[in-house]
Amino acid sequence: MATIRDKSLAYESAETLNISDLDSVSTEMELFHKKVNEGTDDMFEYDYATIDDKEYRVPKSVQKQLKAHLQAKPAMTKFAVSKSGKDMNTSYTVIPMD
Repeated sequence: MATIRDKSLAYESAETLNISDLDSVSTEMELFHKKVNEGTDDMFEYDYATIDDKEYRVPKSVQKQLKAHLQAKPAMTKFAVSKSGKDMNTSYTVIPMD
């Protein structure tokens, strides 16, 4: 049995970051899907990627923009994402890097 001291010293935040926090992203990055608070009125879902044991949320609007870029330039392998605003007024812009 662990003590509260042991648990506290071992604690690491499970904060989910955002894809816009990364300098660049590979178009081959693997995505996962997560449901939070499943079975409650507060349930929500999102896609994310794991990089260096950290989760980065990938908004649907980023996926939609990336699709348009990939259709125009199928050989694209890297991109970045800029973020502006916050909360319900957040917008993302996909920036091709090659």
